[in-house]
Amino acid sequence: MTLSNGFTESPGKALPLYVLDAAGFSAWREHQPAQIRAWLDAQKYSAAPAVWLPLPGADGLAGAVVGIGDALDPYAYAYAPFALPEGDWKLATELSPEALLALQLGWGLGSYRFDRYRRAGKAPARAPAQLYLEKADAEMRDLLAACVRVRDLVNTPTQDMGPAQLAQTAREIAEKHGAEIEVIEGEALLEQNFPAIHAVGRASHRAPRLIALRWNHAADKRPHIALVGKGVCFDTGGLDLKPAGGMRNMKKDMGGAAHALALAELMMARKLPVRLTLLVPAVENAVGPDAYRPGEIIATRKGLSVEIDNTDAEGRIVLCDALTYAGEQSPDLILDFATLTGAARVALGPDLPALFANDDTLADAWLGAGADVRDPLWRMPLWRPYLCYLHSQIADMANAGSRMAGAVTAALYLEQFVPKGLPWAHLDVYAWNDINRPGRPAGGEALGLRAAYSMLKARYAG
Repeated sequence: MTLSNGFTESPGKALPLYVLDAAGFSAWREHQPAQIRAWLDAQKYSAAPAVWLPLPGADGLAGAVVGIGDALDPYAYAYAPFALPEGDWKLATELSPEALLALQLGWGLGSYRFDRYRRAGKAPARAPAQLYLEKADAEMRDLLAACVRVRDLVNTPTQDMGPAQLAQTAREIAEKHGAEIEVIEGEALLEQNFPAIHAVGRASHRAPRLIALRWNHAADKRPHIALVGKGVCFDTGGLDLKPAGGMRNMKKDMGGAAHALALAELMMARKLPVRLTLLVPAVENAVGPDAYRPGEIIATRKGLSVEIDNTDAEGRIVLCDALTYAGEQSPDLILDFATLTGAARVALGPDLPALFANDDTLADAWLGAGADVRDPLWRMPLWRPYLCYLHSQIADMANAGSRMAGAVTAALYLEQFVPKGLPWAHLDVYAWNDINRPGRPAGGEALGLRAAYSMLKARYAG
């Protein structure tokens, strides 16, 4: 029975798998037979992180040692599924419950391959049975499913992941968990006062839309969480056209929506005691006769007029209507996720999402959760003097401006559409791996998601 990526229950004979860090290796070695000690010494093996060694036996392979670093980091184990020979393994070393859960998640992440459009290659080694017999593994499986959801959504090419398909994904999630779903599409966006979303998406042959999912709203005394995710399903840059290299991976520009959808699904699966509103403005920033133009003044739901300095700064345009709408619901907290700026990547690289927040307690909680679950973020400043870079001569503000502090000014733009005093955090996330690494195959990636869930769980269900 297939349980998850790499989790397959099999009656076959399982080989022992020794999971060791450098500190525990010496003691383990001393208890091995002389021939195994000689083999380890001949290979100069020391259980260094991400290094494994097969153990010989009379009939060939008798087991393996897997070296790790931080025992609580899922990625410490993620190289194992494709490093080890195919087949069944049994865990032969004792791990703490926390490390066992990290191993479970790491094994799943390391077993992931996106094979929708091609036949799968080598199968991953099957996970030790202990990983799916532990009582606590249901939550870890839901966490793995959320990470896989992000990867699958981001990896799917735009022809199969446009605004309509994103809405269908939200609909399927809503139906599974008993949530309400509403999709405002095309000209209805203008009729219902979402003019900024419409402006960005109107040039595409695929109509823009706002996806709204609502869960547990009958429980009116529970805290209300609003999640917002940027759903630009492809970004040409608009009339300020991206160069070919910059456009190549723009199927991933809905990575913020993928994170928000996956987090919402995880919260519902784990039945967090909250009310939930999920908002995804889903558009394609296309070039066409009706494309919005540099220098145009667009309206927003909040009533602020925005001069378009650059049509490639479109994510903040669609998000501002969604954030305004989120604020109208009077939530206790707003979190938004967006693949918003290249400036954040220049500053922090691909693995560290840039966190902006108007509330220190919220920021500290998310950062702390990230450290605890080994899903790191880095806080960047909402340096409000830089609002001067968004000055417009003829509108309330511009959508871009100076090349200075690009990630900061983007966050400051978004903050103008969040009600004052309402705790809000914005995650500028890459949602992508440029190269293959153990447990991190090239393509879509979930970043800050596990930290967000851990933070929300501690805040509302702890």
